[in-house]
Amino acid sequence: MKKKILVRGPALSRSGYGEHTRFLLRSLRTHGDDYDLYLINVPWGQTGCNIEDDDERRWTDSLILKTVEYIQQKKPFDASIQVTIPNEWEKLAPINIGVTAGIETTKVAPIWLAKGNEMDKIIVVSNHSKQVYETSICNAQDSSTGQTIDNYRCETPIEVVNYPARKYDPQEIEGLELEFDYNLLAVAQWGPRKNLENTIRWFVDEFKDDEVGLVVKTNLAKDSLMDRRVIEQNMRGLIHSLGEKRCKIYLLHGHLTAPQMTYLYNHKKIKSLVSLSHGEGFGLPLFEAACNGLPIIAPLWSGQTDFLYAPNKNGKMRPQIAKVNYAIQPVQPQCVWEGVIQADAMWCFPHEKDYKKQLREVYSNYGRFKSSAKRLQKYVLKEFEYDKQHKLFADEIFECVGESNSSETWLAEIEDIIKEYE
Repeated sequence: MKKKILVRGPALSRSGYGEHTRFLLRSLRTHGDDYDLYLINVPWGQTGCNIEDDDERRWTDSLILKTVEYIQQKKPFDASIQVTIPNEWEKLAPINIGVTAGIETTKVAPIWLAKGNEMDKIIVVSNHSKQVYETSICNAQDSSTGQTIDNYRCETPIEVVNYPARKYDPQEIEGLELEFDYNLLAVAQWGPRKNLENTIRWFVDEFKDDEVGLVVKTNLAKDSLMDRRVIEQNMRGLIHSLGEKRCKIYLLHGHLTAPQMTYLYNHKKIKSLVSLSHGEGFGLPLFEAACNGLPIIAPLWSGQTDFLYAPNKNGKMRPQIAKVNYAIQPVQPQCVWEGVIQADAMWCFPHEKDYKKQLREVYSNYGRFKSSAKRLQKYVLKEFEYDKQHKLFADEIFECVGESNSSETWLAEIEDIIKEYE
């Protein structure tokens, strides 16, 4: 009998965790003939929903409907795979696997350690996330004995599965008219972690008198008209405060398909991607830029370090980007998110002076950085090849699920889910 695997995650969300859930589902769909798959879709903050009417969306909807019917019958699952922040992991089956995009800081919250120890395996998307998860410790108390536990840590095995490289035929974005021949691209949500305001402010400081543009693809949460109006107000206020300038800022708001993003990365007037993010679990826009051979200006910190290096002529791994120096300092008070981003955690603060230096260096010596980007593209497309990464993800799942057995006793653990559909 096929083993029944329950996936729980924001499969329909336009978010990083949504893409992570879809990555998992694609892996299981392609490599999971011996398993019976079920899906509970969960909301993800205020992010929008994927509305594409294609085979994958129809298949996803069919899994959701099948799961509703199955849960209403109060039948058990053999294993659960939960794609979310670890705070939300639960024991929903005899075997439970936690999947997380991971950690942008230098330590995980204590609850992540406790929830991680309830899982049978943890899968993260970068070596940065794995290293931080494995080395984070705290003092804890045994709930049954009251005994204090020094240096409490996560003991569950943690594996890394990076995102797969994907290539699309570009689809033109109507109405995108760039006045200058040299433009940069920033792709980031408008919020403190992405550091987008400094990305724009320091760009203007450096290119105030130059014919250079910056295309900003951003949103706050959803892709609504109200969201756009707030973003426009924020950007106008910021740009107006910077005084007279010759350089240009362009706003791209709303959902863009993967082919449209590919068009951006390959636009003949867009010369590089810039990012001053304080930290990334992986860094999908950076990865997509690398897959498309677009030069990158960014710090070598956190998740993106998994894919911003490539071998030189001597076979030694070297960064293939314009690297921005940074300092590791405590997260800002306004960024503290109890149970996720700890007040005593630290992350990356890119140096303003060095960012401006790298902006000018790439502008002045573009051919050299384009050559490095092409070298990186060749390496990434091979090392993170699509089928290879999907098989790796599926193998990590099946290695853990293979020994599971159905047990009615686990029904008690999904009572809340059952009630949700009654």
